[in-house]
Amino acid sequence: MAQYRVGRLQQEIQREVNDLLLKEVRDPRVNGVTITGVDVTGDLQQATIFYSILSDKKSDEENTQKGLDKATGMIRSALGARLRNVYRTPEIHFELDDSIQYGSKIDQLINKLQREDK
Repeated sequence: MAQYRVGRLQQEIQREVNDLLLKEVRDPRVNGVTITGVDVTGDLQQATIFYSILSDKKSDEENTQKGLDKATGMIRSALGARLRNVYRTPEIHFELDDSIQYGSKIDQLINKLQREDK
């Protein structure tokens, strides 16, 4: 029963944070951010929100992280107003999801090997 609730909350947080980033956060540093997943602890007190960006530049990653860190308070308070099924809004933390970049790197290596075989 508890895992079912955690899963529902993760999906709801992901949906709401995506909506907040699109409509309410005006910081240009967070433009183009895609929320790829949310991990909520079993006691529903902390949530790690994973995001990705299209740029591979380290400076863009740092600027985006700074923008998200700055918007964390506003996002958490808006989540508190939108989430009806939790007693206490979880503390949120944003973390870069590097799985997309990793997958792209693996794809490039496979393509390179295929070109070398021909």
